[in-house]
Amino acid sequence: MGCWVIRRRQDSSLVAGCRGEAGLRDNMSKKKGLSIEEKRTRMMEIFFETKDVFQLKDLEKIAPKEKGITSMSVKEVLQSLVDDGMVDTDRIGTSNYFWAFPSKALHVRKRKLEQLESQLIEGTQRKQSLQQRVEKAKVGRQNTIQQTCLTKISMTYNISGITDGEN
Repeated sequence: MGCWVIRRRQDSSLVAGCRGEAGLRDNMSKKKGLSIEEKRTRMMEIFFETKDVFQLKDLEKIAPKEKGITSMSVKEVLQSLVDDGMVDTDRIGTSNYFWAFPSKALHVRKRKLEQLESQLIEGTQRKQSLQQRVEKAKVGRQNTIQQTCLTKISMTYNISGITDGEN
């Protein structure tokens, strides 16, 4: 048949493979698992595409077949979505039901947008009021030559505490 060999790739990593009739097969080329964000996105796709209510055991059957999420991680991913408020859950009798509809996601995004817009308006108003206060504070103040020189010296030598009365 063949024997196991170890060879070095171009990027200097080692690869274990089996040399058979088909040549050297790379055992490291298997598909890597999904990241938690990819799993969350795919889980949300299940809810949005079916627009149905599920129990955990149903999702543990559907997710591996349709979206490639391992059944062992379905509960963890689902719990993170529930914690973030993206999926709703309710206990009816002894069963837990999970659901998420596209319309809710749209409403959540709209509320978040409105909240951010109001924060932007408040921040802009605060900036304008502070600028007006600075302008008011500047009125009646004139920099004398002595103050200007002291400011330049203190900035040059990084000295603090120099006032008009000190030499």
